[in-house]
Parts: sequence; C-alpha cells; structure tokens
Amino acid sequence: MSARIRLCLAAAIAFLAHAAAAQTLPFARMEVHPVLSMTVTGEQFLTGDLNGKPVTLAGELRLPKSGSDKVPAIVLVHGSGGLSASPDLWARELNATGLAVFILDSFAGRGIVSTVSDQSQLHSLAMMVDAYRALALLAEHPRIDRDRIAVMGFSKGAVASVYSSNRRFRQLYGPQGVEFAAHIGLYTPCNVAYRDDEKTTGKPIRLFHGIADDYVSIGPCRDYAARLTQAGADVALAEYPDAYHAYDNPAYATPLRLPAAQTTRSCFLEEGDGGAIVNARTRKVYDLATDPCVEKGPQIAYNAAAHQATVAAVKDFLKATFKLE
Repeated sequence: MSARIRLCLAAAIAFLAHAAAAQTLPFARMEVHPVLSMTVTGEQFLTGDLNGKPVTLAGELRLPKSGSDKVPAIVLVHGSGGLSASPDLWARELNATGLAVFILDSFAGRGIVSTVSDQSQLHSLAMMVDAYRALALLAEHPRIDRDRIAVMGFSKGAVASVYSSNRRFRQLYGPQGVEFAAHIGLYTPCNVAYRDDEKTTGKPIRLFHGIADDYVSIGPCRDYAARLTQAGADVALAEYPDAYHAYDNPAYATPLRLPAAQTTRSCFLEEGDGGAIVNARTRKVYDLATDPCVEKGPQIAYNAAAHQATVAAVKDFLKATFKLE
C-alpha cells in the first residue's frame, strides 16, 4: 500500500471516529460559497501584479448555534496536503466556542490534489490572495461581524494566515474597509524575509510550532517573532518539545516519513529586486527545483499533548480577542 493511500485511509478513519463520538453537531447551519480569486506567481504577488489567472475556489461556512446575532468568524487555510480531517476537527472546536468557521479550499478549483512533492504547483503567497478574497466574502455575510474575522493557517497555508498581517500585502491585495482581526499560524514557514515584513497592521499574531519539526524549522520563526516584537507588534510564539510537523492531526498517530516531500528547512531566503527570491547564503536567485538547500524526506507525527495545548491556547486567544463569554 502506498504512503499516499495510507495517508487517506488514516485521515478517513480519524474523521469517522471523531464523527461517531460526537452526539450533536457543533454548528447550526452549513453553507458552501464560491470564492473568486486569481492565481499568481511569487514574483507577481510581490510586485503587485494584479493580472493573475482568474479562478473560482470554494469554501464551507459553518455557522455556530448562537441565535440570530452577528458572530465572529475565522478562515481556515489548509496546508500542502489539501483538505483533510484536521480542518474539520478544528472547525468543531471553534464552532463550539461561538465562532463561524470558513474552511477554504485553495486546491480543488485549481485542479490540485497535493503540493507535498511539488510545491511549484501553487506559490504559498498566492494562497494569501485566496484568504483576502474569503475575508471580503465573509465581511458581506449577514450573520458575520465584519470587525471580528480572524485567519488561521497550517504550514503552507500559514504563510497566508500570518503574512496577511503585513501592511504592504494588505494594501496590495486586501479588500477595502476590512482587515483580519487576528492571525494564527501552525508550523509556519518563516524562512523568507520579505521587505518591510516587520510592518504589520497591528493586529495580534500567534504562532505555534513543534521544536522537533524537521519539515518546517522553528528557528526562522523565532527570528521572525523577535523582529516583529522589536517593531512593536503583538506577537507570541508557542513552542512544543518533541512535536513534529502536523502535530495537531490525529490521523498521524503513527509517525509517517514522506520520502518525496520537498522541504525548505535548510533554506534561508529573502526578497530581492523585481519580486525575485534570493538565497541569503549564496546570494543567487532561489529556484525550488535546483537550489541545493531544498531537501526531501521529512516526517509528520501527532502529539496529543501539543495538540491539546494548542487548542486551548487558540480558544483562549480568540475568546479574549473577540470578547466571547
């Protein structure tokens, strides 16, 4: 049985087990919405080129059981493996807290199943455009409080959720008159230093990362959080010992090695001229396909203690940010 099939079976089993254990659904209503976005390269994104290829994506909105009042919401942005049981588990936790949850799918509308072994299929920054478009959609929804919309991403999707706090990126791609009220990233790739990336909207940023992560290294996130703190941003990085990548996904209770998965754990990159990304060590233009810093073979593994601590911390953070009872 291939590793990919094992992944799918494990995710399905985890989902069904969780669903069977739940006596009642934590949401009152489910809606599926089209999300009109565009596909851009990294260079296009960084130079503000708005001539990307139009694409229609989709997102599932789950409204909590909280009467008819407007409620806060959170956009969930998946990682390289696409949608799995994990966003469903997070949605259940967050719905129960009183939040509406919008599960964004950045892959299916583009004909992508997974970018694990080929990240060139979709630039991580392009998913930020998707997140901003989801924000615009939710801001117009009659049940959503437009001033209380957060974003939370996982790995590749955490680039969108965390760096959408960047003032420059928001000005280029964010909708007029509304911005994310909070930014949350799990095992975020922080190894690209963008120009003026310490200049944020001022909204709080929370990072969660496993110290043992050999897929996305924690070191660059420590440096990024330190830069933001020095600039006066409201940022915090929670670190979990013995936690690997995808530590919040019960589907990986048995650790899984991914021999074909691309990892930039050893790459230190920065934005150069004309939207180019440069290897900070060699000073050469970075190329995912040829740069020797790109490696393969990381692992993913569930860590119950880190997962439970993250869920509690995220809930407490959102309750305080949105002033929920």
